[in-house]
Amino acid sequence: MAITSANQLELLQTAEAVAREKMIDPGLVVEAMEESLARAAKSRYGAEMDIRVSIDRKTGRATFTRVRTVVEDEELENYQAEFTVEQAKQHMADPKIGDTLVEEVPPVEMGRIAAQSAKQVILQKVREAERDRQYEEFRDRAGTIINGLVKREEYGNVIVDVGAGEAILRRNEKIGRESYRPNDRIRCYIKDVRREPRGPQIFLSRTAPEFMAELFKMEVPEIYDGIIEIKAVARDPGSRAKIAVISYDSSIDPVGACVGMRGSRVQAVVNELQGEKIDIIPWNEDQPTFLVNALQPAEVTKVVLDEEAERIEVVVPEEQLSLAIGRRGQNVRLASQLTGLDIDIMTEAEESARRQAEFELRTKLFMDTLDLDEFFAQLLVSEGFTDLEEVAYVELDELLVIDGVDESTAEELQARARDCLEAQAKQALENAREMGVEDSLVDFDGLTPQMLEALAKDGIKTLEDFATCADWELAGGWTTVNGERVKDDGLLESFEISLEEAQHLVMTARVLLGWVDPEDLHPSQSDEDRAEDETEDDGTEADGADAPAEDDAEARA
Repeated sequence: MAITSANQLELLQTAEAVAREKMIDPGLVVEAMEESLARAAKSRYGAEMDIRVSIDRKTGRATFTRVRTVVEDEELENYQAEFTVEQAKQHMADPKIGDTLVEEVPPVEMGRIAAQSAKQVILQKVREAERDRQYEEFRDRAGTIINGLVKREEYGNVIVDVGAGEAILRRNEKIGRESYRPNDRIRCYIKDVRREPRGPQIFLSRTAPEFMAELFKMEVPEIYDGIIEIKAVARDPGSRAKIAVISYDSSIDPVGACVGMRGSRVQAVVNELQGEKIDIIPWNEDQPTFLVNALQPAEVTKVVLDEEAERIEVVVPEEQLSLAIGRRGQNVRLASQLTGLDIDIMTEAEESARRQAEFELRTKLFMDTLDLDEFFAQLLVSEGFTDLEEVAYVELDELLVIDGVDESTAEELQARARDCLEAQAKQALENAREMGVEDSLVDFDGLTPQMLEALAKDGIKTLEDFATCADWELAGGWTTVNGERVKDDGLLESFEISLEEAQHLVMTARVLLGWVDPEDLHPSQSDEDRAEDETEDDGTEADGADAPAEDDAEARA
């Protein structure tokens, strides 16, 4: 088939028809036609030739041209598309490197194979343009809700017609065992919009927590207006969910506004989520209070928060245990997701048993180390003393408040505690030296003999060994593995050393060894003077805090 004057306008008509059907720029279709005709011409004239086709946007006339480029003699590789300066002089007046020679060549006769190839090129270009248009239209709509029609279901994945293209709802993003038939209306959350080499680019979800938040935003005007804010959402899709809300207007109850009159607002969300039960919880900045709310309907009698470990212990009555945990741990799991804390639930009896065990352990410690009878040791524990250091170095007045303890008895207690601590330190130092701890580490300020012994057991025997440690290796920490927080035991964690203290010790050791310049840890004197001058000038307090040292724990996280 040749491109004759009779069908020249048909090219433009075809391009406009395709562009209108696919809702893309007609120019993109014409460019695809030009590329397909150029490919067909190369199969006729030779693949090495640089054949280009230009279609007039008004007349539809296709012009076929051959382009040759002037190159250096030693760079000449393709004799069909390149030529040297000497060769170019036969066709050009004053050729220079990089000049091009454009010559028109006769249109090609397109056989069946060439026409089929041209068709494939055009279809491919049209599909690419269609995907680009779809991506541009939906990329800013990620994080919103969209309505669509179900087109078909493939291997559990639902293909949804969203008007300007197709989207996919994967089977793991469906609620429970949802099933859809063609032409069913469906409402989904646009979870992601990204470029893909083929197939849908819009990924939908009905299980995302954000889907529930957006549904409440649609049903509750106060949320849409910003008077009420959704602070956290946790879902077990199709079964149960918890949502935490806060009101910035004291006259509006956030929970009541979300529930609506006779539950109308929350019921609309429940119906959309296939009957998913929703607990609406008031948000509170105080984490223990918020957790008590999150564990509703269970009643909590006591909460113990470990902020550093991001764990929390909850004590509930025996009859409330199953309610607090929920079916298959659902209630406590959702509360944990909502608060971002690991939750340990125990009954009052279990907590009492644990406290009794700790009481007995500390009582035995004082009996064995201070040579006290059981009654007197129990008195010390009852007054809050937990270890020998507290007894040895506490103010004398704090011992005198114990019944039956006078000044001489208190002094004797402290003397025994100090003697015991000195004996333990001496023995620990001897053990550390026997294990090979060098004087460079023994003389390092900040490490007790017991710490040296603990370090030696782990093979840290020199100051150089200690300086290579990370702060979290000494103080311990927490690591998130597969979504769960895992405890990392620190070498000196039993000595209650904090992460900041461990970091200071390690950096001090590195400075002593010359690994770190002290100037990198502290501001220069001139900087301090300048900060003081600025303080005197404007009356504001300058922040002259030390520059933070390298945080191994943050780097590790």
